[in-house]
Amino acid sequence: MKKIVLACQKGGVAKSTTAYTMAAGLYNDGYKVLMIDTDPQANLSFTAGLDVASVKNSLYDVFKGTIPIDEAINNSRIGFDIVTGGLNMVSADMEFTQTGREYMLKESIGSIESEYDYCIIDTAPHMGILTINALTAADSVIIPITADIYALMGLTQLKGIIDSVKRYSNHNLRISGLLLTKYKGTNANKAMMTQAEHIADSFGTILYKTTIREATAIQESQILQSDIFAESAKAGVTQDYKAFLKEFLESEGEAMASKNRLDQAAGASI
Repeated sequence: MKKIVLACQKGGVAKSTTAYTMAAGLYNDGYKVLMIDTDPQANLSFTAGLDVASVKNSLYDVFKGTIPIDEAINNSRIGFDIVTGGLNMVSADMEFTQTGREYMLKESIGSIESEYDYCIIDTAPHMGILTINALTAADSVIIPITADIYALMGLTQLKGIIDSVKRYSNHNLRISGLLLTKYKGTNANKAMMTQAEHIADSFGTILYKTTIREATAIQESQILQSDIFAESAKAGVTQDYKAFLKEFLESEGEAMASKNRLDQAAGASI
């Protein structure tokens, strides 16, 4: 199971939208997908069709040790599986203070890894213990950003957090790429794209060639708890996400091939 985290400490960058759309797109392509919503706001869980207030078992219960994670899995309206963090997760930073707390998610999902092809993990727009758990459990991170100066300025802090997680709790974590969302193609946006390319290069990653436009089809799908690939197949933003998923899968295949070559070279040198 490949575990992909969507993370950005700035809100309003379509992080949860991208996580949900990735899960829907991969599921529609025939992959077995698990979505984990660690954001206490649970917006993604709502879009997936869950009545968050009445969910009996959540990731909170898993972290408390009262149930295994398979008992917290629900089926989304589209069809992929989802685990919601639950509204109780709002106090996670104060409640989960034990040694090794950054490994709670990684240890929890270990028992179900063979059941899925992809696990898409959504995070809150701040760098608390839940996001650290997501990064510790993940193979890679996608960073959605808008083409504005404030979003770009905050990337240095996020990169510092990712580097810290790599150093102490997940040596294999890598940044898959930066994704520009709510893109309008204005001169200002184009200037910020150039800046984002430089930042991606300094991070040792890519800026995805695909950009995601801002569109009402997204808001409509969230209200209707629907699948944009089915309900708004011809919308421009749907085509954007299709192109992004194709680019993502191709780049992940190249990254895996590169890693295998490096591993083989390392083994041959021993």
